[in-house]
Amino acid sequence: MNAVGIDISKGKCMVAILRPFGEVVASPFEIQHTAHELRRLVERLKSLDGETRIVMEHTGNYYLPVARHLHEAGLYVSVVNAILVHDYGQNSLRRVKTDKIDAVKIASYALSHWLDLPQYAPEEDVRHMLKTCARQCNQYVKQSVMLKNSLIALLDQTFPSVNMLFSSPPRKGDGHEKWIDFVGKFWHFECVNSLSKNVFTQRYQKWCKRTGYNFLSTKAAAIYDFACIQVSTLPRSTFAKQLITQAVSQLNSLSETLALIRQQMLSLASGLPEFPVVMAMQGVGNVLGPQLMAEIGDVRRFNRKQSLVAFAGIDAPPFQSGAFEAQSTGISKRGSSSLRKTLFQVMDCLLKHAPSHDAVFQYLDKKRGEGKHYYVYMMAGANKFLRIYYARVKEHLGSLAVQ
Repeated sequence: MNAVGIDISKGKCMVAILRPFGEVVASPFEIQHTAHELRRLVERLKSLDGETRIVMEHTGNYYLPVARHLHEAGLYVSVVNAILVHDYGQNSLRRVKTDKIDAVKIASYALSHWLDLPQYAPEEDVRHMLKTCARQCNQYVKQSVMLKNSLIALLDQTFPSVNMLFSSPPRKGDGHEKWIDFVGKFWHFECVNSLSKNVFTQRYQKWCKRTGYNFLSTKAAAIYDFACIQVSTLPRSTFAKQLITQAVSQLNSLSETLALIRQQMLSLASGLPEFPVVMAMQGVGNVLGPQLMAEIGDVRRFNRKQSLVAFAGIDAPPFQSGAFEAQSTGISKRGSSSLRKTLFQVMDCLLKHAPSHDAVFQYLDKKRGEGKHYYVYMMAGANKFLRIYYARVKEHLGSLAVQ
């Protein structure tokens, strides 16, 4: 038996080959992630006597080309969570960190867990693209929040709290928000109160018609009255206008990109077999549904519902030592943080819409009624939601396989 440990990094990897009882087949050597060198690695591994298993860590996207190439070459490949290898003892008090030592450590881990190594299977192209879109979407959302905070900080010096005057949700299609487009036109409170109320109302009405927003005369009057009592720290100048209009332009561009990615995610998710089952669940819509499917992936790779819960990192492992046994423990947080965030958003949706017939909402409401902490009943609801998700999707996929 040959245990091949591969320590992955960007563009290259370190490979070590061991056999039982510490026999070194090949001292650590470096491989570049090129077609030629990967073919040479495959030839070398296939020339070894006995069964060969390759183990590498799940490190971002760096491992994907190597794992896929070796798998397509007919070799046994296993991709494990980096935490498992990190926590694996290396029988040394020294804290040494090099690629060569890590490759040997991974190979030793492979020998110790030979029978339990899960075989790697490449993800379907649709699921891989969906997950990639979800990751990009999360990055753009973070940037959007940062840019909104920056714009609000600017407006606090020209038109304080103007964003609080609007409560319209993002517009379908391009994702624009009314308050952002409004301050692109009326960026300083003097752009409003320097006009008469009738003139501003007419200009606001024309702006609403041109940009596709609803017009209310009462809203125009409220904005005018609000502007008349404001003070600013930045004068009404060309430079201040440029700062705000540039920020608005960046936000709108980002909103349009987000809307486009979410439409693409919905289109990709609709091609997955579990799409109708997931979209029928309460708290899941056109945004959270595809995101949930992207983060979970194919549920058939989980043997039990508890495995899916552990993958999300919302399981509460027991803690006991001697006579002590903890009665309450926190969630492990060892799984996917992106999935936990999505589940939290689903729970928030359930609480806002309060579907009384839904089992997850009933459970949330029950725990809330018992006086549990906010995060406690939110994660408890997420745990129950995942178990129901696993059961329904697994049953649906099973019925499709029978047909």
